Amino acid sequence: MRALGVIALGALLLAAPAAGLDEVAGPGTLVRVVVDGTINPAVAGHVHDAIERASQAGAPALLLQLDTPGGLLTSMRAIVKDVLTAPVPVIVWVAPSGAGAGSAGMFITLAGHVAAMAPGTNIGAAHPVTGSGETPEGALGEKIENFTASLSESIAQQRGRNVQWAEKAVRESVSATAEEAAKLHVVDFIARDLAELVARADGRTVDVAGEKRKLALAKAVRSADGGIHVVTLEMTLGQRVLNVIADPNIAYLLMMAGMLGLWVEFTHPGVVFPGVAGAICLLLGLTALHVLPVSTSGLVLLLLGLALLLAETFVTTGLLGAGGVVALLIGSLFLFQRDTGVQVSRAVVFAASGVFAAFLLLVVTLVVRGQRRPAAVGAEAMVGEIGRAQERLAPSGTVLIHGEYWTADSDEPVDAGGRVRVTAIEGLRLRVRPV
Repeated sequence: MRALGVIALGALLLAAPAAGLDEVAGPGTLVRVVVDGTINPAVAGHVHDAIERASQAGAPALLLQLDTPGGLLTSMRAIVKDVLTAPVPVIVWVAPSGAGAGSAGMFITLAGHVAAMAPGTNIGAAHPVTGSGETPEGALGEKIENFTASLSESIAQQRGRNVQWAEKAVRESVSATAEEAAKLHVVDFIARDLAELVARADGRTVDVAGEKRKLALAKAVRSADGGIHVVTLEMTLGQRVLNVIADPNIAYLLMMAGMLGLWVEFTHPGVVFPGVAGAICLLLGLTALHVLPVSTSGLVLLLLGLALLLAETFVTTGLLGAGGVVALLIGSLFLFQRDTGVQVSRAVVFAASGVFAAFLLLVVTLVVRGQRRPAAVGAEAMVGEIGRAQERLAPSGTVLIHGEYWTADSDEPVDAGGRVRVTAIEGLRLRVRPV
């Protein structure tokens, strides 16, 4: 019952809304979401929730403060879709100074009803790459590039921004500073701080869900002391956890750590800790894979590899284990759908496979040594032991071995006091020969 209570409490904590959501007062509050990191499913879920919350509260706008090097194509598309169809104006601000809207961040910035940048920021370099930083090649690479290029053009055209530059940012990886982006009409203006952002966005007419709406921010969000009344929405605990583990490399490492822990527990029953830690890592990895574009064949190969490694612990041939390592390696390389650009770093894959291969070699070596080692207990342990004849063996008599008297038979006569070696055991009688 206590375990169920702990699990229930953990589930409530993960699902509980983040502090600050209840502070959204209404029309006089500017709602802000700060994205500082990669774009992943957790960030996409956070932005989706923030748009809903801001709309329900009647906020005049949602401010999306952005600083990202890029992220997953699928998550970026989800955010862009939410922003383009949002029932509340979304202001995307690349800030603070030194921040950037790289790759996926460029698409999100273009999608905003109002797009602004702080001085000293940059935007662009949106050519699609895999999770390991490599450029997709061949027909697949061309397919992904054409798709992302057409997506950037479509977004820029819908928001009335520079379509040609948006295409170049994808096909040629061009980037621009804040000043260049404003001059090229990639973004609407430059804003040093929140007050300037609100002042310059105020009065602009934007298209919100097919309806023309004039932004009224300057008076609506001014607090009594003349500042900006803004509430920042934080991620829930569950989203924070997912934000960490949704990285393809981390999700893969969690999966492999979970498999390794369970394998150690099966090969050494009763150790407990590897099994518990492995189960937790495996569940976290599966949670991350649930929101990532996983290839079914790759996941099946991973599970097959684990099954073969477990079988190796019961039938020690070496072949099952080697097949398991190969299945793990191939499954790791094809774990994610190739057309999404998501991929585990090959260095991580080979390192993890090497760890499994090393553990396999260690286990097989220990098992083989154990099988070759003479028995230490039981009747078989008597074979090879040295004793002393208590009486003449011709051919039978009594011998003393390990402080015990045994009846022994010898093919050769042995005088009393002579040393003998046990060659076999037959029931309760020993076969011996003189030393």
